[in-house]
Amino acid sequence: MTTLYVLVGVPGSGKTTWIGHQSFDWDNTVVISTDQYVEQYAIAMNKTYSDVFEEYMPTAVGKMAEAAVDAFRTNKVVVWDQTSTSVSARAKKLRMTPEHYTKVAVVFETPRKDIHDKFLDRPGKEIPKEVIQDMVTKFVHPTLDEGFDKIINTKLKGIDQ
Repeated sequence: MTTLYVLVGVPGSGKTTWIGHQSFDWDNTVVISTDQYVEQYAIAMNKTYSDVFEEYMPTAVGKMAEAAVDAFRTNKVVVWDQTSTSVSARAKKLRMTPEHYTKVAVVFETPRKDIHDKFLDRPGKEIPKEVIQDMVTKFVHPTLDEGFDKIINTKLKGIDQ
């Protein structure tokens, strides 16, 4: 079955950790993320993620969109690993998705006080506390009316985030 998983959560809520604990058929699954492109570029430039973020993000978005189009064209399972905390961000992804895909939102909710602390252990990938707090404040929970076939609310239990 061809499925799109749209991960929904603020930075540090466990989205990428969740992916690593899934038993997807990895030969038929593509993870879509701007972070992977920014991180690769940062390494190539011998810089940190934070150093290259602003400069390289437009390129990373383009590469991510190309990867998504290719994955959909070849009927791969797609796991979209971005914050996707707004209706408009999710709508862009859903518009790209072929009709025959099952569309699943996987929602990650983390207690607000924990969010920024998770970034203290990520040297070179700094997100200001006020930016994260703004994301938390503006978070909109996905609904079936947006076009999802299923919504999974998850909290990672027993996984070191």
